[in-house]
Amino acid sequence: MREFFYFCQYLFSLMKNLLDTPVEFLKGVGPVKAEVLRKECQIFTFEDLLHFFPFRYIDRSKFYQIRDIRSDEVYIQLKGRIKNLRQIGEGRSARLVADFVDATGIMQLVWFKGIRWLKTMFKPDVVYIVYGKPSYFKGSYNMVHPEVDAEEELKKIDSGVLFPVYHSTEKCKSKNLDSRNIQKLLRNLLPQVMDVIPENLPRSLLRKYRLISRKDAYTMIHFPSSPAALHQARRRLKFEELFLIQLELIRRRLVRRNNIKGFVFRKIGEKFNTFFYQNLPFELTNAQKKVVKEIRADLGSGKQMNRLLQGDVGSGKTLVALMSMLIAVDNGYQAAMMAPTEILATQHYKSLLGFLEGVGLRIALLTGSTKKSERKELDTALRSGELDILVGTHALIEDTVVFANLGLVVIDEQHRFGVAQRAKFWKKNSTPPHILVMTATPIPRTLAMTLYGDLDISVIDELPPGRKPVKTIHYYEKDRLRLLGFLKRTIQAGNQVYIVYPLIEESEKLDLVNLMEGYEAISRYFPLPEYQISILHGKMDAKRKEFEMRRFVRGETQIMVSTTVIEVGVDVPNASVMVIENAERFGLSQLHQLRGRVGRGADQSYCVLMSSYKLSNEAKLRLQTMVETNDGFKIAEVDLRLRGPGDMQGTQQSGVLDFKIANIIKDEKVLKYARQEALALLEKDPMLEQEENAPLRRYLISQKSKGIDWSRIS
Repeated sequence: MREFFYFCQYLFSLMKNLLDTPVEFLKGVGPVKAEVLRKECQIFTFEDLLHFFPFRYIDRSKFYQIRDIRSDEVYIQLKGRIKNLRQIGEGRSARLVADFVDATGIMQLVWFKGIRWLKTMFKPDVVYIVYGKPSYFKGSYNMVHPEVDAEEELKKIDSGVLFPVYHSTEKCKSKNLDSRNIQKLLRNLLPQVMDVIPENLPRSLLRKYRLISRKDAYTMIHFPSSPAALHQARRRLKFEELFLIQLELIRRRLVRRNNIKGFVFRKIGEKFNTFFYQNLPFELTNAQKKVVKEIRADLGSGKQMNRLLQGDVGSGKTLVALMSMLIAVDNGYQAAMMAPTEILATQHYKSLLGFLEGVGLRIALLTGSTKKSERKELDTALRSGELDILVGTHALIEDTVVFANLGLVVIDEQHRFGVAQRAKFWKKNSTPPHILVMTATPIPRTLAMTLYGDLDISVIDELPPGRKPVKTIHYYEKDRLRLLGFLKRTIQAGNQVYIVYPLIEESEKLDLVNLMEGYEAISRYFPLPEYQISILHGKMDAKRKEFEMRRFVRGETQIMVSTTVIEVGVDVPNASVMVIENAERFGLSQLHQLRGRVGRGADQSYCVLMSSYKLSNEAKLRLQTMVETNDGFKIAEVDLRLRGPGDMQGTQQSGVLDFKIANIIKDEKVLKYARQEALALLEKDPMLEQEENAPLRRYLISQKSKGIDWSRIS
């Protein structure tokens, strides 16, 4: 039995080594091409190439005839002969033109690159198949840079009816690594690795969801025999990818819950009660009450809290964070609050001072600008435990900052901080402090399930009483005088105005109203001394920014002309109008954040979106969405559909969004089932010890070297 076990281990090592083989050892690659594949496509090994999936497929079963072309919106395939090949123009203006002829007509093929090579490629007596997108020009259709193959050559490639197309780059193509040649590499690779591709899903899951085997999935994703086979391959690989990600996220969560002890905050004491009954500025919303209850349960559980607090701009997250910190202080511990910028940290510090007047707490602010003498005094108070709450920037995580007994950390605008930065708080104590991370960027449910699957999530989804929703208006340039009149009336009524521009200086590439031109135009319409205008942009030094900001906050200036640096960190209740120039150039999330700078006072606030007449369909949808709703979660859903997940949260979960085939927007249903199954499996068999889960266990152990740490089960 033992000999069989070692034999299995030997086979497993062979399998692992083969998939980890550097790509240069594949027939047709070599050192030069391997270097290009590494740099351009991040393909290092056989396994990386196996995961380099086609981004589309050409249906080789359907042919158009030239006379039947009716649209320039779809890619089509034609069969015919190439005649009358000629070069037109010289130098950079040169192009290669050919007549493509079938039984029904003639159309032109046009190339602007590779002319010298293409001149020698085509023969008049050969039947060619061309594939591309037709363009309508001067009364007829042509095709620019089509894919061209001799019919006889295509017949040699037994790829079924669907022909895979792979992403390539100019550098790849220069080394003969275009889509066609990448396809050839995969034809060489698949027979070599097919017998060593391990199944990694339990049979019960394969049966339950009728998933094909992993081997068949890789064959059919690269060389599908039919549309149905391609569908099955995609379905299998999407489920696998999402299932493995959810398995890792849920495992982290279970490990934290079961293994990482936390301070137990049992009592609600004097400081909390004094604040709650004497200083609370308004009655908590039901959403805030629910979140405070969830946090209290975490803090008293004996497990370390790791909770994400989502709440739209102005929903009262800071108040909830303060109440959480007061619980820590009442139980004899210190609390810290970290913000990404000095402006935001200062704002939080001042807000907390205002909230806690008369409560009897000592609070301090630590930023890069804190003077040495102040810092020395602060360090002494922090180490002795005299200091209850420390607010600051990245300066909080420096090794020289030592707490007496740090019990709770609040991190605002969490996506601005990396995982490593946040982890430094763990080293401040032998027992890691409770962590509450906050974001004012609403995160759609599908993205939250993926980005924050290892965190507990709380949502504040209603505004405090008395807050009036901001009214959003879309104006075109023809409405400029109307806008200026409205701004004048707003200022005369005693309110202030933001005007935000996307650029600082004129750009030759983008025809936009820029900040300096805008500032001069606004200055002419609102002249001194009757009106005072602040200007703020990213190229100003910190002292100048602070000076301009303070003038606006104190009401010394009526208008703030700015770039998006005011997106986060400004709280001016008297500012009631936000004008966003060239609003079509901003993303939805940014527009929503900018709008959140107003609507903080008792007066009705407005957001005016100025745009050009020429708007893409996507830009129209963005602006229409802003006008129709103030709901940050609805806006985030639209934004996610438009932009895709991208890297929306920086390094929050490194690699989580690096999908090979899944799409968390389109595959929301698959994600839901994958998470459900991962949760059920780990609750039933957390160490993956059952025989049925052995393939999954072996696979995950093999992935340890690739950054997924399943060492606890090895």
